Amino acid sequence: MERKHRIYHSGAGFFAWLLGSVLHYRDKEVMINLSRSFPDKKYKELKQIHKQFYRHFGEIIAEALWFGRNCRGNRGCKRLHRSHIVEMTNPEVLNRMFRENLQVMAMESHTGNWELIGGFFNYNYSDEPLAMSPEHIAVTYNRLHSARWDRFMAKNRCAPLTQTKFAGYCESREILRYAVQHRRDPHVYVFITDQYPYKFATKHHLGQFMHQDTETMNGAAVLACKMNMAVVYLRFARREGGGYALTFIPIAEHAGESTPEAIMEKYYTLLEEDINAQPWNYLWSHKRWK
Repeated sequence: MERKHRIYHSGAGFFAWLLGSVLHYRDKEVMINLSRSFPDKKYKELKQIHKQFYRHFGEIIAEALWFGRNCRGNRGCKRLHRSHIVEMTNPEVLNRMFRENLQVMAMESHTGNWELIGGFFNYNYSDEPLAMSPEHIAVTYNRLHSARWDRFMAKNRCAPLTQTKFAGYCESREILRYAVQHRRDPHVYVFITDQYPYKFATKHHLGQFMHQDTETMNGAAVLACKMNMAVVYLRFARREGGGYALTFIPIAEHAGESTPEAIMEKYYTLLEEDINAQPWNYLWSHKRWK
């Protein structure tokens, strides 16, 4: 495991240096987001988080490249499993929610390395196997402007699943139709949910998040309530020494008994806890607030 981590972490240092020190990639955006999100921190503390973020960003890129290059086919899946790059801490929670409800909405943000989510079935190291199969997974995405880059990212994100019956890579504008078509089928829907909604996204005014007035996308919560799904939060924490711990935290057992607003408030409470615990483990380089 340690040798594997050294392979992609050596590239991480280069990408961190290139983006942070040479290209100054979205440098101002990062500092603006950090200063507004942590108003009580001194400039020196913010600069330290700024530096840690670019190291983390470099790791994301290096890990994603390693993931796409090494994870196709059965041999790739075994290699991914041996690497321990992501470890599920409590698969029994997801299993219980899936068996009891059969429809689960798994919500995550841009913490950890979201580009590794396609390796989902290779991250369980417990004695309890996952209750779902690849054909039960639907991963949502927002289509990129470049068709070539969009295809590349699709192959990368779903590489370990494409050797199976997986056919659930769904553009976000098509997910409602997909969910209706599969309303009687067991499914786990993986949604990346962020503030600063896209033009076509359903919106919710959250109030204060990270000390800022926040408007967020709530399409995942709306869909979960309409279909009475269980809702779980994906905690994607960075481990000391490299790699990630993936933890499933229940938000709602039956979303039909709740409201999209209540689900979003719980989701953002958990996300704020995670950001405060690991301030650099978040994608600060993009606009998250208007």
